[in-house]
Order: sequence, then C-alpha cells, then structure tokens
Amino acid sequence: MVKTASTMLPLGTPAPEFNLPDATGKTTYFSDFNEERGLLVMFISNHCPYVKMLRKELASLGRAYQKKCISVVAIASNDAENYPEDGPEKMVEEIMEFGYTFPYLYDESQNVAKAYHAACTPDFFLFDADRRLYYRGQFDEARPGNGVAVTGNDLRNALDRLLAGESAPEEQKASLGCNIKWKPGNAPTYFG
Repeated sequence: MVKTASTMLPLGTPAPEFNLPDATGKTTYFSDFNEERGLLVMFISNHCPYVKMLRKELASLGRAYQKKCISVVAIASNDAENYPEDGPEKMVEEIMEFGYTFPYLYDESQNVAKAYHAACTPDFFLFDADRRLYYRGQFDEARPGNGVAVTGNDLRNALDRLLAGESAPEEQKASLGCNIKWKPGNAPTYFG
C-alpha cells in the first residue's frame, strides 16, 4: 500500500464521459445520468483499507443522495490481474455485502481513471447539473488508525451545498488513500 493523495483536478473541469461494464458485464453509459442534479463519481477498490473503513457509510450516502436526485457511481480501476480482490467477481460480493444501490463499474483499461486524473482509492469527484467539477477531495478526516469516526462530513457538506444552489466549498482537502494499482507501463504522467 502506497499512501497517495488525490490530484485535485481544477474545479469547473467538465466530467469525462465513460461507458463501462458493471461487475456482471452490463454496460453503464455516462448519458444514463443526464437527468440528475449532480453526479458523484467515486474511485474505490475492495482491498484498500482506506475504502474498507468507509464502505457502510458509502452505501448509506449513496442511498440518501440518490433519493435527492444525485447520480452516484463507483468505479474500480485497479489492475485485477495482479490484485484479484478488485476484479468483477469480488465486486459482486462487495455490492451484496454492503448494499450498494449505485452502479459499481469496472475500468479494466484504466482509461477512465486516467481521464479523471484519479490517483487513489477512495477518490471522489462531484459534478454539478452541467457536469462541471464542483468538489473533489476527501470523504472526511477519518483514516485507518487515526480514531476519527467515519461520517462523510466533507462530501455530505459539498452535496448539500450543491443541492441548495450554493457555491462550492472554498476549502477542499485532498482525499488520501491507496494508490491506484496501475497495470505495468500504464501509470499516467500526471504524477510528476
């Protein structure tokens, strides 16, 4: 595990489009989320301790904000050949165990992670109704072993502000987690 911070893509960046299979092979398209008031894209993995501590709260947040017309999607981009816990079969188990109501998609090529400049798991990107980046950063201050309760306060605050029509939070702290497990020779150049 290499502790890695998110890249903090510039606010206002348009959401990169994608079409990816879910854990069962059914394709989900970016255009499937056009009608909602916002789009939350989360890069997660099954084996990362930073994500493991958030899973129940991720499921809860997803259920709550999907009811408020926020589209939520999780994407697994890790190299599943070298990290089989992050492959589609284990993704199905994760969905069932934690009750994810949002699509959990598999980015086998890692092209979507590159397009979003995703660097770690978890990495969160919240886009407004025009699909412009409104928030990128941490879920909350909780980290493995730091004793801080998992609440999702930072992300929930951003979601609530977006729904209320307010400006993006001025302070946005980088997410911190496990580095994305890039396939050999596939690591992007934005880590320079």
